[in-house]
Amino acid sequence: MGEFCDWAYIPECINPVMFHTGALEIRWYGVTYVIAFLITYYLVFYRLKKEKFEFTKRAVSDFIFWAILGVLIGGRLGYVLFYDLKYFITHPLRIISPFNFSGEFHYTGIYGMSYHGGLGGVLVAGFLFCRKKKINFWQFADLFTPAVPLGYTFGRLANFINGELYGRVTDVSWGMYFPLDSTHQLRHPSQLYEAFFEGIFLFIILWSLRRVKYFDGFVFSLYLFSYVALRFFIEFFREPDSQIGFILDKFTMGQILCSAMVLAGIFIFLFKKR
Repeated sequence: MGEFCDWAYIPECINPVMFHTGALEIRWYGVTYVIAFLITYYLVFYRLKKEKFEFTKRAVSDFIFWAILGVLIGGRLGYVLFYDLKYFITHPLRIISPFNFSGEFHYTGIYGMSYHGGLGGVLVAGFLFCRKKKINFWQFADLFTPAVPLGYTFGRLANFINGELYGRVTDVSWGMYFPLDSTHQLRHPSQLYEAFFEGIFLFIILWSLRRVKYFDGFVFSLYLFSYVALRFFIEFFREPDSQIGFILDKFTMGQILCSAMVLAGIFIFLFKKR
């Protein structure tokens, strides 16, 4: 970034590559994922030290590896299934390969991660881990849940740095121009909206309520409801994915997936409360 960059053009001034040596590129996108996991790791260990949990530090440390695999595998498969299945059916190697073999061979990186897929991947990993270690899944979920939104914040900041997943066309004074937008129109910086509301704001709420124990899984079910409400609203400012467009003329794929997510939250709340 130069010495000065006008607010509206900040996305065009940011270099998504942190640094590179030869053919190797280290991108901010990958670095922010590492930061997100480190923050989650620290906050969970802080809770283990200050609050009464029956889990050992070893169990938490072991699960972090499972969680990373769950996020990466689930997030990737979620994007493939929910957002661009038609493309990946005809280009199956692109699901796992960072190289483009069509035409001239070149490195493109792996694009596309789904939050809902990542959440599903972590839940599956958590269920299998807890079953293997014979520990309470719902208490384990409540231990991790308050730390998740703060880690999620960095994922949305990574989207902003990449100039992707930008908002809809607007005329508000804080609108921005994004380099990946071929129309070059002023748009909502929806990545920042999500980073603040679904990340920082939700973290403050859940961290404040982390000691509430109406039943095992309460904090986790509260997270589902809160995230769905915030994400569903912010999606009205976010440009729908070009390969999908609007569903039922007004909704995005993110809102459809959130609708399914809130049903899961209601089921968990009623089942565990009973």
